[in-house]
Amino acid sequence: MKFLKKILIGLLAIVGLLVAALYLFDYDYLIKGVRTVYMNGHKTAFLDDYRYFDNRKLPKSTNPQPWAIATDYNKVAATPLLDEWHQKMQTVAFVVIKNDSIWNESYFDGYTKDSQSNSFSMAKSIVCAALGKAIQQGHIRSLDQPVSDFYPQYAHAKDGLTVGDLASMASGLDWDESYYSPFSITTRAYFDEDLDAVALSMKSVEPSGKSYKYLSGNTQLLAMCIQKATRMELSKYVSENFWQPLGAENNALWQTDHPGGMVKAYCCIASNARDFARFGKLFLQHGKWNGTQLLDSAFVAKSIVPRFADSPQYGYGWWLAEREGKQIFYMRGHLGQYTIVIPEDNVIIVRLGHRMIRSDVGKPESQDFDVWVSETLKMLHSR
Repeated sequence: MKFLKKILIGLLAIVGLLVAALYLFDYDYLIKGVRTVYMNGHKTAFLDDYRYFDNRKLPKSTNPQPWAIATDYNKVAATPLLDEWHQKMQTVAFVVIKNDSIWNESYFDGYTKDSQSNSFSMAKSIVCAALGKAIQQGHIRSLDQPVSDFYPQYAHAKDGLTVGDLASMASGLDWDESYYSPFSITTRAYFDEDLDAVALSMKSVEPSGKSYKYLSGNTQLLAMCIQKATRMELSKYVSENFWQPLGAENNALWQTDHPGGMVKAYCCIASNARDFARFGKLFLQHGKWNGTQLLDSAFVAKSIVPRFADSPQYGYGWWLAEREGKQIFYMRGHLGQYTIVIPEDNVIIVRLGHRMIRSDVGKPESQDFDVWVSETLKMLHSR
């Protein structure tokens, strides 16, 4: 018994020293990370992790606008391959909207049309929509307004850093986009309680506005600029200018770094497939909603074409692709969250789930993205 007691005391001492070291070397955010992720049986951020963070609420619209239901709703069965991938990738929601009506809809794993799940980086497209709105309202001059107007420490960024550079992932800043390393700045941003300080720790290491490099820190810094320009907390700005007029039927939650703190703008809006689809429809309709121009059409047009010829996969906050000769733009998030827009067919696909598979042939799109698009088109063409 004494021997076991000594072992227990020794283990407690080791744990105590480890915790003290984390605080000493400024890695104490890992304590929250371990508690939130590993102690819930995960290896990375997960769909329902919003329950373990502080959040700001985006209230459902006071004028909710339910989606119309197509006359042939759910009358075409999923293809065998689509069914297989739903199981393999652990899909929780799959919604196909055709001609502004819900044409096909499936939910899995206990999720329903009202269930919330983490958007992850789909939120980046929403933040860039907020940038477009801030420009439209005159809070920000243009995509070319320098970041140093809001944060003077970036006055000496290489070749001048603009809000447009942040939106198009062309900042030249240093940020380690690693989701699984506990020591990356991405992991720190997810669990740290001072997200502003994390974002402002980025340094200029390459010329701005010259080439594409996907960095979540770009969107976080962009959100901070929007907040300064509009003098409004970002979730409130998005709620007033999008969530409310788009007729969202459910409340949403946006994770923050601490109670009443900064939203994780580069990720982490907890909502549902039907409400995420509204942003796809807004951009599909060139920024117009029910006859009102919510977002400038020129900004929308610029957002969904490549900024750089050698990086055709990205515009301003939106991913871009081509399949079967059709141009596609889409929102994308960790673990395979998608809002996919196929303008030629007037189709929006929303897929939410637990897993994705990255391409093994060097394409910017993941393998699961190809399946969601190709199998949906087969279903549509079989009518």
